[in-house]
Amino acid sequence: MVQFNPLKNKLRSFVSLKLFLLILMIFSISSCSTKKEIVYFQDFERLPNMAAPEDFVAKIEINDVLRVDVSSMDQELSAPFQLNLNQSSGGGGGNQNSSMTGYLVNSEGYINFPVLGEIYVEGKSREELEEELTTVLREKYLKDAVVRVRIVNFKVTVMGETGSSVIDVMDERISVPQAIAMSGDITYDGKRNNILVIRQVDDEMKYETLDLTSVDIFQNPFYWLKQNDIVYVEPTYRKVKSAGFITSWQGLVSIVTTAFSLLVLFSR
Repeated sequence: MVQFNPLKNKLRSFVSLKLFLLILMIFSISSCSTKKEIVYFQDFERLPNMAAPEDFVAKIEINDVLRVDVSSMDQELSAPFQLNLNQSSGGGGGNQNSSMTGYLVNSEGYINFPVLGEIYVEGKSREELEEELTTVLREKYLKDAVVRVRIVNFKVTVMGETGSSVIDVMDERISVPQAIAMSGDITYDGKRNNILVIRQVDDEMKYETLDLTSVDIFQNPFYWLKQNDIVYVEPTYRKVKSAGFITSWQGLVSIVTTAFSLLVLFSR
């Protein structure tokens, strides 16, 4: 006959309980994020001795769409140089498709400008193009010509563990932190120290990784974004694992709890 030993059963239950609590504590600790993973610009004390980010000037590229406004005191003389006479010269966007009212930079780097014909624009800043057009128009057609140029399709794409979006950059100047903030910031499941920026340079794709937890980001050449850049925020290991069969650490703890309960039940 098997004798019932209550002391032995209590000891076994106590050991099983301690094992369960140990497993639960390990999962709880592993699920927590640390300050080093979350906080931006942790070494901000170094900022006073650091040079400011290099000033960025956007350059016109192939397939850009340019808006060129020409104005003068005599509207009739300036009218032939306007692509769309019904287009407002103000900056309001409305619901107009900017690509339908601008000058597309062709594969050779030219735009076809009224009266003046083909003008080479690739690689120039908008200020340089403004100065060039102003000089030509004042010498030949309009003595008081005022020219304003904008890259109207200046966009950057933000993807990953953020509020993913395509951002229209009105002033042609945006940094990585600004783009991420405009997209809703990085979630707790995103890696702040491994931000990927993908950029096309001529016919070649280039990339750079940036660390938002360090002020070294201000010295990175990819700190300022160019038109059509892609910013990707990689998920943490915890987030990747949550996409598997067991969707979260809480689910895993639930499975362990169930297994423990069955073990205790059948060991009696």
